[in-house]
Amino acid sequence: MDGVRTDWTREEVAALFALPFNELLWQAHSVHRQHFDPAEVQISTLLSIKTGGCPEDCGYCPQSVHFSTGLGPEALMPLEDVLAHARKARARGATRFCMGAAYRNPKPSQLARITEMVAAVHELGLETCATLGMLDEAQARELKAAGLDYYNHNLDTSPAHYPNVISTRTYQDRLDTLSAVREAGLKVCCGGIIGLGEGPEDRIDLLHTLATLPAHPESVPVNQLVQVQGTPLAGADAVDPLDFVRVIAVARILMPRSRVRLSAGRKQMSDEMQALCFFAGANSLFYGEQLLTTPNPAADRDRALLSRLGARPATA
Repeated sequence: MDGVRTDWTREEVAALFALPFNELLWQAHSVHRQHFDPAEVQISTLLSIKTGGCPEDCGYCPQSVHFSTGLGPEALMPLEDVLAHARKARARGATRFCMGAAYRNPKPSQLARITEMVAAVHELGLETCATLGMLDEAQARELKAAGLDYYNHNLDTSPAHYPNVISTRTYQDRLDTLSAVREAGLKVCCGGIIGLGEGPEDRIDLLHTLATLPAHPESVPVNQLVQVQGTPLAGADAVDPLDFVRVIAVARILMPRSRVRLSAGRKQMSDEMQALCFFAGANSLFYGEQLLTTPNPAADRDRALLSRLGARPATA
């Protein structure tokens, strides 16, 4: 009755991508208005609590030990520093505070310190989110007990294109982590990256996979590749802005009750491109000058853009 389906066929997803641009936007915006206030944008802030030294070889990531990007490994951030960032994010209007650590999967001692951070940020009244690599169900339950609300674990791209981007972790590994997170009672934040050298078929398959999970992710971050010198994907073809808006619109139609988030790559997007994304159904963004290790628009620019659009931050 509410339009939420997890039985989409691949043919249906492909048909949405094939719609004339304005028809697709009209359908997406109509779906968006059925489920959300179109003037409301949820604000999240993402902090790297442990940077660099990651053993994975994700071809887009400057934190991998496999690539020479000039980014060295750093220790896990002290609790008080994390809380200082969280308080600043809350003062700027963020309702969700996301903590990212460059791990393949956290060790028990690392997870113990992170659960302390989660509990302390939770006490500030912020929604909490973490992205720490792979988890098993016991680890996910430990984070849930500490007060974690969301766990982020992106699929990145289609199953077929995935081996061209990452070899140290399988697609099934990612799906298994999502299953463990769900079983632990956590909300899921899961999306992908556009611009990894994928073709139109891969974008269809990525969204089809997300939309046919047993339950839709509550948050669906859609990233545009931020090219970093020293990574294998530096020099990849730029994404056509209208193709990116199409991804947002199809995601909105397929997952009508999910928050669709404009994530990495916004610094390279024009205000007009972002405005189209919001019209097409995006209703969340990452706020703050840096996302993990890559640049993000200045806070003043985002405030000005939201004001020009007549949009307002969502309340907690």
